[in-house]
Amino acid sequence: MRLDKYLSDHTDLTRSLASKSIRQGRVSVNRIKAKSGAQKIHPLSDHIQLNGEAIAAQLANRYFMMNKPQGLVCANSDGDHPLVFDVMHAEHNLQKLHTVGRLDKDTTGLLLITDDGHWSHCITSPKHHQAKTYRARLAEPLIAEAEQLFSQGVTLKDDVKPTLPAQLERISEQEVLLTIHEGRYHQVKRMFAALGNRVETLHRHSIGSITLDSDLLPGHYRALSEQEVQALQVK
Repeated sequence: MRLDKYLSDHTDLTRSLASKSIRQGRVSVNRIKAKSGAQKIHPLSDHIQLNGEAIAAQLANRYFMMNKPQGLVCANSDGDHPLVFDVMHAEHNLQKLHTVGRLDKDTTGLLLITDDGHWSHCITSPKHHQAKTYRARLAEPLIAEAEQLFSQGVTLKDDVKPTLPAQLERISEQEVLLTIHEGRYHQVKRMFAALGNRVETLHRHSIGSITLDSDLLPGHYRALSEQEVQALQVK
């Protein structure tokens, strides 16, 4: 592997900044100053340092769950709003991570983040029908036939095809748990709008068998366990 590619893969440096760091004498391979980004290295055996600090090779994909707070945007760049990645200061190469699907800026709760595109696709692809459960607080009391209508599928504004059957559980007349099996644009809010209601707050509780860790405060995150990663993997 080229040294400049290794540096861009395992630090926050771009390829050009990695080359610049090498020219400035800030990079060493096996304690000898590197002279060219084209230098070939062996990630498992060579000792690479940047500014005197060892760079550990990241050989596996990364998987995180975050308790997303209000106000953060699920994107890698946005000139107007803070990003979910802004709270992940301890991680490097943030530009290689992406959110698994999106939560609106004002929606809170379980957000999955990874750099594994295949795993992400297994969760977001419509054909896999991964269940997602949300807790919603509504502006108005829920109509009596809501459970039946959601279980049959509802037609959303500007959509011809009804939603897949969804499961609705009342906590109170204005607070519910809703489980859906697809991920249309603003789907939960649009489903309640189809019943003449409005969602005031929305919190994602779970995706598939993965439930938001109750120990995670808003804006905090942790790595997923291997068992959690495999639980959402479609073979």
